[in-house]
Amino acid sequence: MKYIFLGPQGSGKSTQAKLLAEKLGLPYIEMSKLLREKLNDEDEDAYVIKKAFASGDLVPPKIVVHTLNQKLQEIKNGYVLDGFPRNLTQFQGFKDKVDKIFYVAVSDEEAIKRLMLRKREDDSPQVIARRLELYHKETEPLLEDLKKENLLSEINGEQSIAQIANEIEKVLDESKKIN
Repeated sequence: MKYIFLGPQGSGKSTQAKLLAEKLGLPYIEMSKLLREKLNDEDEDAYVIKKAFASGDLVPPKIVVHTLNQKLQEIKNGYVLDGFPRNLTQFQGFKDKVDKIFYVAVSDEEAIKRLMLRKREDDSPQVIARRLELYHKETEPLLEDLKKENLLSEINGEQSIAQIANEIEKVLDESKKIN
């Protein structure tokens, strides 16, 4: 079982991905955490990642896909992946076949409200605005492609954590009935 969670930052996708991974006993992979771990390498990739994080830009697809593929070599029986792919180029470079992609949808206003509450160093209003701008420009077109492939299930992220988890569970139950 291989699942991906997408959504704008602040959508709650990480919370839901962690809950599902725990429930199914699958490894949880957070793409931004993998990239943050690469910062310790002190090489050219680390410099590029640090620069992208500071400005709110996307890390180049080549670095993202390479980092993820390295991690996936360690994993044998499925996973729950959080925050990948961010655009069509990343998705095209990804060779693993996934079972379902969950898109946790929230308004920009809700995402901003949630991000400002978490008080992370790289969550300034300017960086958040840039991330949301890139999200709309880069990720939303990808969502259209994923819908065409019947991989994407959109979840209303402006509900309680339990309600969102129940909605995800219903999608998984329906998928089992079809397969």
